[in-house]
Amino acid sequence: MINKEPIWIDIVILSYAKTESLKQMTEQTVNSLIHSEDPKHIRFNVTVIESNHAIKPHQYLNTETLYSNKKFGYHRYMNIGIGHSNHPYICICNNDLFFHANWCSEILKAMSTDNAIQSASSCCSIHHPSIGLNPHTGNYEGYEVRREITGWCLFFKRDILKKIGKLDEKFKFWYADNDYANTLKKHGIKHVLVTSSIVDHFESKTLKTFDQEEQLKMTTRERFYYEYKWEGRSYLSYINRLFKSKREIKKVVKKTNGL
Repeated sequence: MINKEPIWIDIVILSYAKTESLKQMTEQTVNSLIHSEDPKHIRFNVTVIESNHAIKPHQYLNTETLYSNKKFGYHRYMNIGIGHSNHPYICICNNDLFFHANWCSEILKAMSTDNAIQSASSCCSIHHPSIGLNPHTGNYEGYEVRREITGWCLFFKRDILKKIGKLDEKFKFWYADNDYANTLKKHGIKHVLVTSSIVDHFESKTLKTFDQEEQLKMTTRERFYYEYKWEGRSYLSYINRLFKSKREIKKVVKKTNGL
């Protein structure tokens, strides 16, 4: 891709470096990102939102690292990062990624070829072949999560926020990508998987560091809200299930632990 001036891309990465290995994972993600494109053509404005205040004021190299005082929520923190930037293209990311060469230029190429494309995902050379989608096999339009929609790395034009508004902050961790997919579909915003753009995902490395009870809280309650918002479950049913969930989660944990 040839441009007289480089195109700036806003990147938002969420990190929770509560261990040295997780900190290194964020560093590796950023490093692969910075070296993935020729800065003469594409440059990245990287905002990392770090949840571990114990390492403050650490700044990840080639980023502006923020430490929010607000309670963590996946969409809440992404909205902070989005609001902290102002370029026409945004990519919101996990911190367990490896960006291959030219991943961004391939998405921009797809968008310049078809102006209707306003949102895109990259192909993961680990995950996508396992579901029958191989790299460099074209672009696939759709809204299926973990197929066309890869929640770990979502690239979109800032203009879509005028239609969809901010990301729904009630999704604190789980089902955020499902909500994004349904929101795009509701507003008729075209999304494609660009299989010539490769970004590998190493599958929820941060989530796996939480104990079982915390993981269940982040998944079960999010599902209840998702069903209320998108699947027609009544508000009364949603509140009732939310109220009961704490007791149910403790039962599961006790059963697992043999108590």
